[in-house]
Amino acid sequence: MLTLAILGFLYDEPLHGYQLKSRVTGLTGHARPVSDGALYPAITRLEKAGLLRRRSEPGSGAVPRQVLELTAEGRAELERRLADPEEVEISDQIRFFTVAAFLDRLDDPARQAAVLRRRLAFLEAPSSFFHDADGRPVTAERERDPFRRGMLLVARASGAAERAWLAETIAALEGDAPNV
Repeated sequence: MLTLAILGFLYDEPLHGYQLKSRVTGLTGHARPVSDGALYPAITRLEKAGLLRRRSEPGSGAVPRQVLELTAEGRAELERRLADPEEVEISDQIRFFTVAAFLDRLDDPARQAAVLRRRLAFLEAPSSFFHDADGRPVTAERERDPFRRGMLLVARASGAAERAWLAETIAALEGDAPNV
């Protein structure tokens, strides 16, 4: 997720580390905050892999600041990851939202729709946070605990909203509805 966010934000414009950290934190920080101890080693790995490069430019003080920019290989890697996300990037909501945040960088509407179809298929499969003694998913109607019932109701409403958005966006990408 962190690699995808770094590549996605640098796709638009070069950024220095603090700007990049602010943008990544804005995207994922409420659920999964990014630390310097995670961000800067990830940047170094991507640089060593040839996916981004650093350049120095004058800073506000005597110390120059390091600006990060995507290489052609970095752009290709972002497009590859967006076109074929890992299964966890489809099933995990936060990870999927990271993919969705940059999906417009994939310039083929059919490939964008294919990613959204994978998420929609995942959401349409029966699931629950809780299961009964026979292993069946527990529904809000069958749950007696008011807190668990609340979790199930919120998840149901959120899932319905996401499925509606996915269906509408897929239809638009495939030319079956007005453009998104």
